[in-house]
Amino acid sequence: MIRKISYFSTNRKADKVSFREALLKGLAPDHGLYMPDHLPGIDEAFIQSISRKNYHEVAFETARLFLHSEIKDADLFELIKDAYDFEVPVENIYERKYILRLDQGPTASFKDFAARLMGRLMQYFLKLEERNLLILTATSGDTGSAIANAFYGLDNIQVVVLYPEKEVTSRQRRQMTTLRKNIRIIALNGKFDDCQALVKKAFSDPGLDHLNLSSANSINIGRLIPQSFYYIYAYCRAGHTDHPEKTVFSVPSGNFGNVMGGLLAWRMGLPVKRFVIATNENDEVPVYWQSGSYKTIVPSRNCISSAMNVGHPSNMARVVTLYGGMMDEAGNIVKEPDIEQMRKDIYAVSISDKKTVETIAGVYNKHQIILEPHGAAGWAGLMENFSVNPEDADPGQLCISLETAHPAKFPDEIRRVIGIDPELPPAMKGLDQRKETFMRLDNDYKLFKEFLKDNY
Repeated sequence: MIRKISYFSTNRKADKVSFREALLKGLAPDHGLYMPDHLPGIDEAFIQSISRKNYHEVAFETARLFLHSEIKDADLFELIKDAYDFEVPVENIYERKYILRLDQGPTASFKDFAARLMGRLMQYFLKLEERNLLILTATSGDTGSAIANAFYGLDNIQVVVLYPEKEVTSRQRRQMTTLRKNIRIIALNGKFDDCQALVKKAFSDPGLDHLNLSSANSINIGRLIPQSFYYIYAYCRAGHTDHPEKTVFSVPSGNFGNVMGGLLAWRMGLPVKRFVIATNENDEVPVYWQSGSYKTIVPSRNCISSAMNVGHPSNMARVVTLYGGMMDEAGNIVKEPDIEQMRKDIYAVSISDKKTVETIAGVYNKHQIILEPHGAAGWAGLMENFSVNPEDADPGQLCISLETAHPAKFPDEIRRVIGIDPELPPAMKGLDQRKETFMRLDNDYKLFKEFLKDNY
């Protein structure tokens, strides 16, 4: 019998809830983030049983370990099969070094994996409860388009997305602003952290309780659990599943939801040797690893890997919790985690724009593979790890680096660096000709609250 999982707040001042409640609430009442009170285990037999299955089948077998007590297997299978109707390539670069391409979904970014299943699960539970929801989401690039597309046209969910006006590419923006119906897009005169702060403030504002607010950012546990699935799938595709070996994963990281999904998979039992966290020049986490002192970056630094322009990753509270500590929503460490164990498990490194550009050019020239800025940061982080942990560079060591968006989302940068205009994936064709609809707003919570009250 699989034990039922409950979800607690990282601030430890709210009652435990079911997955359904955590999903629909988004943020805990004490402003903390929900975490599972225990993780289901996966072992060698489980991995062997799914090693040759398609992505949606691997996702289902993993998801049911979390959701068995809240949704029937038959219903869950259909939701997952509908969500994951695209390829998930695990591409060999050289020796046993791979790239996991998470860019084949409808908005050509890894955010599709969480957003599509999350939207379907929310719709499923809301229909059971016969109620509506207003989703507030902050984006630094790809989250907004993935959420907007995943929730587009759902009749009992409205969506408001805030993005930093000057820090997304035109194609990232158009993937959000060319939708209408139940989707509203706001260009904020500020940074991603400002967008995120407005969303969090709205959640804690009793004057907006009547709006039934929830989040689709990675602050929502419904985003993180689906992101654990592709680590397991990648291992099944690239690893020796008949005799488990430990993998090195390198993850380009901004708000740390992506790597947190990987850490959950590791704690479940996925054979992992080490995680590499590759940030851009927003280096608050690598500095914390080195110094033991965590300081947010305000304002965040604008880098070409724009989706990673985060000066205080929300999910650091979860990482700290995973290692026995406690961090509040402002980034204050209330209880110190086991930082020595964190350093052993995770190599954290900051990748400059210069190094990112060099990596795009180098990988293309050497391997004829086109990486976009975020995937390039991840690959550069893996290479930096080799200099610190040279045994990871061994030809027989399995390493998997995550490519989190399609190069066609960053055409200007790719053209500038390697002189090639990346071919558009089917989901993005015709995007540049579609009409945009969005509004601009100053970074002022009062204005944002007025917008919500006037429109919802």
